[in-house]
Amino acid sequence: MAAISAALVKELRERTGLGMMECKRALKEAGGDIEKAIEEMRKSGQAKAAKKAGRTAAEGIVMTKVADDASFGIVVEVNSETDFVARDDGFVAFVQKVTDAAFERKETNIAALMEGELEAARLELVQKIGENISVRRAVIVEGGVVGSYVHGNKRIAVLVSQEGGDVELARDVSMHVAAVNPQVVNKEDMPAELVEKEKEIFKAQAEQSGKPAEIIEKMIVGRINKFLSESSLVEQPFVKDPDTKVGALAKKAGATINSFVRFEVGEGIEKEEVDFAAEVAAAAAGA
Repeated sequence: MAAISAALVKELRERTGLGMMECKRALKEAGGDIEKAIEEMRKSGQAKAAKKAGRTAAEGIVMTKVADDASFGIVVEVNSETDFVARDDGFVAFVQKVTDAAFERKETNIAALMEGELEAARLELVQKIGENISVRRAVIVEGGVVGSYVHGNKRIAVLVSQEGGDVELARDVSMHVAAVNPQVVNKEDMPAELVEKEKEIFKAQAEQSGKPAEIIEKMIVGRINKFLSESSLVEQPFVKDPDTKVGALAKKAGATINSFVRFEVGEGIEKEEVDFAAEVAAAAAGA
């Protein structure tokens, strides 16, 4: 088996908060598979929590646009290499242009969207600022009443669709989704394979307690219910009023939440971290 790289150990440490030796040992036992290592560490109770999202290293901004009648909206992500460029007026204007075009054409296929004028504008911007610019993704949410929220730093954007209620409610729910990051709208929406995976982890943790099987079963049921409640939008305490659940908030306004889309800049993208000091040292050693 190939040696475990320092970069892999570093990533596992960042994702679990555990020490270097524990992470190195876990990676060796998992054959270098970081996801498998995290799962086994959670089962043994070593890792208190494993971050669900991948490393988010890419820069850029997200933007939304919602129809005047709130019948649909679109959310777009455009990436740059640095945060400095993401704040550039020319870059922001380009993202607005892309968002407007995607909205007007209801186009989420990036290759089709970028044909012609938009691609020419992208290339011109790349030449001007000296960084690569990438239009990554776009999603449309439609049906019922659609509301949106973009966080002040333009790194998180959300669209919510609901039946009934008004745009203000949809915006409040969007703000909640941005802040709390639920996985699904309702508990029933959680993928069965994910629930089973959590059950396996909870079971492995509970069995270490040495308690009787019937007690362990109750512990597992309790943990699964807690996991589903914490991960489901309608079951979460509303961020602006923790005494009220989001589902109850919507019901009081005569609304039912249909769906949501949450974009966070760079989620799931890995960006190589360059250690310039190490590069210089290596170059000097080879000279």
